[in-house]
Amino acid sequence: MKRPEILIAGGDMRQLYCAAKLSREFEVGVLGFDRERIPDELELKAVERSETHCYDCAVLPVPPLNSEGNLFAPCSSAVISISAVAEFLAADAVIYAGRVDDRLRKALPQHTVYDYLLCEEMSLKNAVPTAEGAVQLALEELPVTLNGLKVLIVGMGRIGTALAEILKGFGADITAAVHNSRGTAKARLHGIRSVPTKRLNGDYGLVFNTVPKLIFGNDMLSRFDKNTLFIDLASKPGGIDFDAALEHGIKAIWALGLPGKTAPVTSGEIIAETVSSMIAERGEAIE
Repeated sequence: MKRPEILIAGGDMRQLYCAAKLSREFEVGVLGFDRERIPDELELKAVERSETHCYDCAVLPVPPLNSEGNLFAPCSSAVISISAVAEFLAADAVIYAGRVDDRLRKALPQHTVYDYLLCEEMSLKNAVPTAEGAVQLALEELPVTLNGLKVLIVGMGRIGTALAEILKGFGADITAAVHNSRGTAKARLHGIRSVPTKRLNGDYGLVFNTVPKLIFGNDMLSRFDKNTLFIDLASKPGGIDFDAALEHGIKAIWALGLPGKTAPVTSGEIIAETVSSMIAERGEAIE
């Protein structure tokens, strides 16, 4: 059985490292990158707009579309419409993208679209680079060391538990804000204290939020010192009222897409591994 040929279209540097890893298994072409943005050592094939090649799959970035509805391609000096991408695809080509919305499905109605960010494999592997990037951001922003600092982690999911393990290595004084007994048990398992979210006070120098619902509204923020640094790692709608934080003089950073910014090689390779697994599950890979 013929191996599928894959078009990597748009995105930032992690898409190039995704392409490089996938090229070890598949025939890969890259679209949406100015030539000078592609490192020579990756030895990737840049797709020419005049080509008539038909690819069996396309891997689009996170997010796949920009605010104008075109391909999200920050490394390209040219605007690339999604219809231009479709011209390189076979009629039954499958699309893999991150943070898929209805705009993409409507733009490519004839193609099956999968969101690789929804895969458990991707979520698990992405937790560590996200947590590492968050700690790196905190180190850059804080005027004090993490050692001995009182740190609050809201949520003990994949990212929250990864954060706990990293921060323990720095000697931080860590507490987890939890909603239920399961969260309490997970905090205990990781050797840190826990407190119910409703009973939070502001005795922390650093707060990481990983829960994608409003936790820190005006009332909750009023309990914290203005010198507390808040870093929100949650996807939309996030967990912090940023306007209220500004009114209280509190610095709050919504750190979306950290793996791509702080660890593009690892992040790109994780996307490649996830897509490769998804292709195999669809029966497109050969033994």
